[in-house]
Amino acid sequence: MATVWDGQKDGEEPVAAATLASQILEHADRDVTFVVHLVGESQNLLVRHFVVFIEIELAKRDIGYDAHPFLRPFIETHARELTDFVLQGVGLRHQFGLQALETMAGDPARLLRVDLWDSLRSHINDAQLRFASGVGGLQRLLIQIRADA
Repeated sequence: MATVWDGQKDGEEPVAAATLASQILEHADRDVTFVVHLVGESQNLLVRHFVVFIEIELAKRDIGYDAHPFLRPFIETHARELTDFVLQGVGLRHQFGLQALETMAGDPARLLRVDLWDSLRSHINDAQLRFASGVGGLQRLLIQIRADA
């Protein structure tokens, strides 16, 4: 016999779609959020920024593309990871409940733009600091690889 989910009683039929939609909207003020998600050229700008940032950080430690054949994919992968860190942070930071969106007054677009700018700046700085603080490990690893070669 098939196991029935605990919330459903034996013989109980699932509620109609319209009823379920109404039940969900009853909780909308606390459960429905709109999340900012940056796409397109904005993502590409971040990736390109982090590629250059990583190249500069590595160059400060005399690490160039000639240090290892996998350095380019390393840089590209980490640039995308740092971009994802920024995008996820901004998205989590800017969740708006349904009620908040319905009651915004004044010039919410301008306030949102300033808030997004501040959040982006903060997350980009955090991502850069995160990478710069760990790049010494890469430097030690490359030195070890050269010594073993």
